Amino acid sequence: MIEKVNLSEKFGLFREHWSPKIAGEVNDSLVKLVKFKGDFVWHKHEEEDEMFLVVKGRFKIMLRDGEVELDEGEFAIVPRGVEHMPVAEEEAHVILFEPKTVLNTGDVVNERTVAELQRI
Repeated sequence: MIEKVNLSEKFGLFREHWSPKIAGEVNDSLVKLVKFKGDFVWHKHEEEDEMFLVVKGRFKIMLRDGEVELDEGEFAIVPRGVEHMPVAEEEAHVILFEPKTVLNTGDVVNERTVAELQRI
């Protein structure tokens, strides 16, 4: 059965920031919805690329040698092994497309690490 997903409804189901929710699966990857606000943590994913698609708002991906600013309707892919830190001055709604093996904090484990994701 094909399921239609309404992004506004799904983003309306949660309030917390930096806590990804599973909204779907494509092959061996997850479609995750996340609300960004403030600074995340510097981290990298050794084995996986990570795609960020902005649905609402804007945010920056800080890199050790610069930054990438993303507005609504834009996306960027952070290649595996690249250290990065998402930063959002105001709340941003973001879709992440990434392999099921990706931990949200990559090579860092701290209070923002979400080991078991909620499905919405």
